[in-house]
Amino acid sequence: MKTRSATRSRAPGSDPRGAGNAGSPPVRSPAQARQLVRHTLAALDPLPPAQVEDLLLVTSELVTNAHRHGGGVTGFGIGIGRDRVTVSVSDASGEAPLYERGEGLRPGGYGWPIVLRLCREVTVDAGPDGKTIHAAVTVDR
Repeated sequence: MKTRSATRSRAPGSDPRGAGNAGSPPVRSPAQARQLVRHTLAALDPLPPAQVEDLLLVTSELVTNAHRHGGGVTGFGIGIGRDRVTVSVSDASGEAPLYERGEGLRPGGYGWPIVLRLCREVTVDAGPDGKTIHAAVTVDR
């Protein structure tokens, strides 16, 4: 897994790898994002259920974190590759995610470590207008 953070001047929600949400309704909740991912995956050859579940969990965590820490989702995309599916989520915060595990009974702090654990590669493109996180999950196709 590779994690990279870079500053770029581009609009939040634009995905330099071509995964975007042009022409589709905006994603407002983790449930909507999961439904979009399920719908996109249904058009592909079937994936092992564990890989689908990994993609859905990563999607939920990224969208939840965008709402909780980034002021909401400003862009959402799915990129399909030969051996990976990349979920891209943009928000209005230019701050990179923090790796803070929850301690004791304190809620939260588990989403970002889960994303990093399940993904082959995670990149964060941050700028003054927000950030886009691209999270790639390995798939067998």
